[in-house]
Amino acid sequence: MSRVGKKPIQIPEKTTITYKDRVLSVQGQKGTLSMTVHPDAALDITDSAVTVSVKRNDQKAKAIWGMTRALIANMVHGVNQGFERVLEINGVGYRAELKDKGLEFHLGHSHPIYFELPEGISAKVEKNVIRLEGYNKELLGYTASSIRQLRPPEPYKGKGVKYAEETIQRKAGKTAK
Repeated sequence: MSRVGKKPIQIPEKTTITYKDRVLSVQGQKGTLSMTVHPDAALDITDSAVTVSVKRNDQKAKAIWGMTRALIANMVHGVNQGFERVLEINGVGYRAELKDKGLEFHLGHSHPIYFELPEGISAKVEKNVIRLEGYNKELLGYTASSIRQLRPPEPYKGKGVKYAEETIQRKAGKTAK
């Protein structure tokens, strides 16, 4: 039995959930998200909570049970409070600035790199810290990962773009004889 899947998801006020033809739609203050529910998962929607259950009792169905519950909980949390991801830029001369609907990075290349933010993601830049905000957790994580891939942190001096909570394993450089 899934420990994650059996917990009910509380529905906050001003949040509407519709479920029709295996498509679940959650609408809140920040926006609307929808997803297709797997055929092995069954939903019981009341006014105050959503409960996920499974139709079969095998290992694959139990895995889908917990994952479906987590995805729905992320959707409910996202359309109400939203999510945030923080990135740090380390390195001499490395910086980012907001331009139009995106970010312009100077990361030691011969040219600046323009990164256009997807719809629903906003950014704030303060010195060497980038704060990404959005209501879709999957899209937010993908955007943060794409920005990090522009210049991943290197292990010798730690230069590059990294997540704020990430620690970089440092290596010692060459030693002279």
